[in-house]
Amino acid sequence: MNGSPKGQNSITLQTARYLEKRYPGHRCETLHVGQRIKALEKDFSPAAAALARADLIVFCYPVYTFLAPSQLHRFLELLYAAGPDLRGKYAAQISTSKHFYDVTAQNFIAENCLDLGLRYLGGLSADMEDLQTEKGRFEADCFFEQLLFDLKNGSWQQRLPPAPAEAPRAVYRPQLAAAAKTAAHDVVLVTNAAPDDEQLHSMIADFKAACACPVREVNVRSYPFAGGCLGCLACAVSGSCVYKDGFDEFLRREIQSADALVFAFTIEHHYTHSSMKCYDDRQFCNGHRTVTAGKAVGYLISGPYSREANLRMLAEARASVSGMYFCGVAGDEGDTAQELAHLAQRLTFALEHHLRQPQNFYGVGGTKIFRDLVYLMQGLMRADHAFYKAHGLYDFPQKQPGRLLGMKLLGLALRLPAAQKKMRGQMSRYILAPYEKVLAQTQPRQLQTAAGGCGTTGTRGKNQ
Repeated sequence: MNGSPKGQNSITLQTARYLEKRYPGHRCETLHVGQRIKALEKDFSPAAAALARADLIVFCYPVYTFLAPSQLHRFLELLYAAGPDLRGKYAAQISTSKHFYDVTAQNFIAENCLDLGLRYLGGLSADMEDLQTEKGRFEADCFFEQLLFDLKNGSWQQRLPPAPAEAPRAVYRPQLAAAAKTAAHDVVLVTNAAPDDEQLHSMIADFKAACACPVREVNVRSYPFAGGCLGCLACAVSGSCVYKDGFDEFLRREIQSADALVFAFTIEHHYTHSSMKCYDDRQFCNGHRTVTAGKAVGYLISGPYSREANLRMLAEARASVSGMYFCGVAGDEGDTAQELAHLAQRLTFALEHHLRQPQNFYGVGGTKIFRDLVYLMQGLMRADHAFYKAHGLYDFPQKQPGRLLGMKLLGLALRLPAAQKKMRGQMSRYILAPYEKVLAQTQPRQLQTAAGGCGTTGTRGKNQ
């Protein structure tokens, strides 16, 4: 199942072709489900017939914005709707990327394989250039030989522990009184709510009522997308998308211009409806530029969010990588009204006081992957390169000759027994010295807030 919209020109597909030649004796059939998704929407029978013939199903795709391409998400929706019985068949996956959240993409595919009753055998997560190296080809061999061994011995990865039964969620109806709109910040709520999704519409209505900021709603399910991202990189050169559906201008004008973004969706197949993934992928018209850095972000999620570890990682990682202030998630598994009110309060407070937070591992790791990639490909990714230079993202901390020299001199000095004796028990004091200086200079800060927090009217505190 080739999920790449590039069809035969997919880099990921070349690994599958390599393995086909490397291990003859197996009949291999390739369906370009990503490239032919529109045709499969009209007639799914060719895919259903191929799946029925298969002993092993391999999902093959590039990683697009934390997950598989939207075309493969759509294929999975069609697969669930068609309902062929795949229980007992084996499944695996091959993905290529620069290792930017390949783990969340592979988790997503693995979870859906298990839901479909497939015997999941694992995946190969390769760098885009791995197949060009002896090491990369050897690792591909190892993956496939393990796969063949597992097939022969009838072993596969089962869901451990078994997923607990989902607790029934109460039907939610709007119940929050409208708050006074006392804050002038621009908040946009991006959703893919279906017309008949009353639960999510009710959550959206109460969040908009509780928020002290006026909230604009944009439903991407109704946007006339010409198609999902093609991964063609034309936007890296021209700065605009090859599609002429106006989405890149719409995105910048109606969504990314806001002070805060709130995403609202219902969980489907461990993410949400493919229309949101199409929106995710088409944002690549901005390349690798974190154009929403410094804004606030929150989520309204209907469904078993507490059971979706991969989705929880995604929500936090997207905020951290983009440099946004993560205000949290409001769901419908507990006291929905209270969660919605609290999220509205936190969002307003963050906007009123221009809150910022440091990147965690999710953000630092992701940023450094793209920092190195853009620096290497600056000749092609000119807009990205200019953005990274202007915003100081080329930090390259190893390029600090003064600090490197100082550490080398310190290391040489500490080889001497006399220096070791003098420093014994003193290292913590030297390490803490600059922090003690900061604490000695710290003055109280006053932060004025209105009662309740949601309608914050105070100004940023000043050192007294």
